[in-house]
Amino acid sequence: MGRKVTLATCSLNQWALDFEGNLTRILKSIEIAKQRGAKYRLGPELEICGYGCADHFYESDTLLHCFQVLKSLMESPLTQDIICDVGMPVMHHNVRYNCRVIFLNKKILLIRPKMLLANYGNNREFRWFSPWSRPRYVEEYFLPRMIQDLTGQTTVPFGDGVLSTKDTCLGSEICAELWNPRSPHVDMGLDGIEIFTNSSASYHELRKADHRVNLIKSATTKSGGIYLFANQKGCDGDRLYYDGCAMIAINGDIVARGAQFSLEDVEVVTATLDLEDVRSYRGESIFLTAQEYEHKPYTRIKTDFSLSDCDDRCLPTHQPVEWIFHTPEEEISLGPACWLWDYLRRSGQAGFLLPLSGGVDSSSTACIVYSMCVQICQAIKDGNSQVLEDVQRVVNDSSYRPEDPRELCGHLFTTCYMASENSSEDTRNRAKDLAAQIGSNHLNINIDMAVKGMLGIFSMVTGKWPQFCANGGSARENLALQNVQARIRMILAYLFAQLCLWAQGKPGGLLVLGSANVDESLTGYFTKYDCSSADINPIGGVSKMDLKCFLQYCVKSFQLTALIGILDAPPTAELEPLTDGKVVQTDEADMGMTYSELSVIGRLRKISKCGPYSMFCKLIHSWKETFSPSQVATKVKHFFRMYSINRHKMTTVTPSYHAENYSPDDNRFDLRPFLYNTQWAWQFRCIDNEVSSSTEQFFYLNIL
Repeated sequence: MGRKVTLATCSLNQWALDFEGNLTRILKSIEIAKQRGAKYRLGPELEICGYGCADHFYESDTLLHCFQVLKSLMESPLTQDIICDVGMPVMHHNVRYNCRVIFLNKKILLIRPKMLLANYGNNREFRWFSPWSRPRYVEEYFLPRMIQDLTGQTTVPFGDGVLSTKDTCLGSEICAELWNPRSPHVDMGLDGIEIFTNSSASYHELRKADHRVNLIKSATTKSGGIYLFANQKGCDGDRLYYDGCAMIAINGDIVARGAQFSLEDVEVVTATLDLEDVRSYRGESIFLTAQEYEHKPYTRIKTDFSLSDCDDRCLPTHQPVEWIFHTPEEEISLGPACWLWDYLRRSGQAGFLLPLSGGVDSSSTACIVYSMCVQICQAIKDGNSQVLEDVQRVVNDSSYRPEDPRELCGHLFTTCYMASENSSEDTRNRAKDLAAQIGSNHLNINIDMAVKGMLGIFSMVTGKWPQFCANGGSARENLALQNVQARIRMILAYLFAQLCLWAQGKPGGLLVLGSANVDESLTGYFTKYDCSSADINPIGGVSKMDLKCFLQYCVKSFQLTALIGILDAPPTAELEPLTDGKVVQTDEADMGMTYSELSVIGRLRKISKCGPYSMFCKLIHSWKETFSPSQVATKVKHFFRMYSINRHKMTTVTPSYHAENYSPDDNRFDLRPFLYNTQWAWQFRCIDNEVSSSTEQFFYLNIL
């Protein structure tokens, strides 16, 4: 019997409920795995239907179509003589489970349900699935008739079992089970299982990749073994981007890995490994004998199949590789760009339109679109026929082949500067220069006529004409006049998105891109139904501080020198009158705090689960070199007032790329009320008591 096994894992760009496309991508991955000599292929979590089906999991149609796809997979000649491990929902005893279905040569070997569900962050698995709560227990599952007719099986094993081939033993984990303190791989390793597999739908967050890699290395460092990690890739229909990183590890070392970001719909990672390396490692490092192992042993599903070949002495094994992680700036450049491309090609639209103001936020969105064009051109140069086919379909030209990102940007991207009497020449020129450098179709639009028309209607009805504070008006008038400008820009953005291609005699419409960052969403520093209201927003989960670093990266990586002036300029909404042709209004002055302070406060609110009082207690220490306790109290109170007054805006915020774990996204990630008592009387009184106490203590110490 041989000792070297070739195993395959993969990242697939699956799409929720796209059963036809999902089947094609699964078969392609199996075909590639077999071409590389693999005898086992692992796929992502719920790959047959797509992870993001949400409440469609309730529908019997979803379960039916999954079994139909499973039948097609088992009938395909491509799945013969290779163990295939696929993911789909399964109903057992009228309970819905998130399962792995493992089959070989038209026979189902095992259905393994997920035991530890993900119910945090963006995950809501308890809404649709139940956990399998019987460790190391297996029972019979009665197959649907269509599968019985194919396999000749009436029942198959269902539960927490492991697969025993003629030469080794494999056990499954599913996604969140790796992150759990009671991960199944611990008990499996102690029970002699040598190969662990993990099928995931793990989404991208900035600075998260190393955590995932370290968990997998740790899983095989403790007790030895081989670990395969499969993940979904791309946008499968919502705010998340699944960032691949399929990998294979042995005894604490990564030996094969896939890309974190790419436009490949199917990426297969294979490795040839020596089982004796696992046995030697364990022989030295595991001190718990089988007799001392207190748990019931796993049910082993015996399979008359070998993962190794008899004559494998000359087969080279894979050696450890170094994992170079992307910087946060590279992650912002790559992740949202891939998400935009998936959204564009799957939406059936012909490109994007962006209101480009000449500020950091809209310029960041423009640079992400340019990065998308860079990746598309590179993928086509590398021979990706699917990307080329998608580009030709989007631009409606079957002969088009993009050679240069700027040229492609001109086909896919329209930017527009929407000037008012309050706009400066500086921002107009900055927007124009950036558009020229990235190659977008750039429009200059003046909105003054529309603003005056709206105010004229109001004046005709009320007999009043509101004024800015600078011209003697009240704060209410000032805010209303700013909001009219902002909302007219949204209306014009959608008008041009729908009709500008029509005006050029071209088919299709454009998707409107938004540009509100995560910090502005947190405080509500934007007008409801202004240009932040768009179809999608690639930077809605990114902080202002990270966006500034990203633009500095774009200056160096893409030679976009127009960004230098944008970075040097103070952030401004330009909605109030200019003074001597210069901008007076700034974002940080309007918000009453800096973006750096907001970033700290945002993390305390969401990640550290702080209310007003807890936040104050933490900040008086971390900000003690900069602010007194009373100043900290003022900032905390001001933030919570702004946050609670404006929380209603998050109920209608544009769907945004999820990138930060302190995002205030109201859809699924950050569930809060939107009608608050904005006085926070009890909470703020607790803060005031602490301020008084610290002041008295300071006074007493000075006397001593």
